[in-house]
Amino acid sequence: MKISILQTGKTTEKHISEGVEIYSARLKKYCGFGIITIPDIKDTRNMPVKEQKSREGKKILQALGKDDFVILLDERGKEISTVNFASWLEGKSQMQGKRLVFVIGGPWGFSEEVNEIADFRLSLSKMTFPHQLVRLLFIEQLYRAFTIIKGEPYHHE
Repeated sequence: MKISILQTGKTTEKHISEGVEIYSARLKKYCGFGIITIPDIKDTRNMPVKEQKSREGKKILQALGKDDFVILLDERGKEISTVNFASWLEGKSQMQGKRLVFVIGGPWGFSEEVNEIADFRLSLSKMTFPHQLVRLLFIEQLYRAFTIIKGEPYHHE
């Protein structure tokens, strides 16, 4: 199974990037894993939000493949427990030739074009988190899900 996280902008917080690196290395034991970072949109100070979302959306769409299964991490998406996420992920592992791409958008959310191509929307919480922190929270959940699937002693119920 191939899984990618597609994110906008670099992770600038050192403690977050260190955590992401730790879980990235752990995930590679379970799947083909990678992080794709598209550059932030420049000169947005006076740019309308709709234009920012549109420009970012174009970059996101360019980074996706035609056979990708696209999951948007979106506060308006479906909330599921960690155990149910592991089960969902295990079910998706049966899709031949598809890469799962979890997309973390910018501060204004996703453009209409990105929303239209999404195969699934997943919410980590109804609360709003900084985008850089979402990277660490989500990658840990991916790792946790794989340990549940493999029956390893990481997750406690």
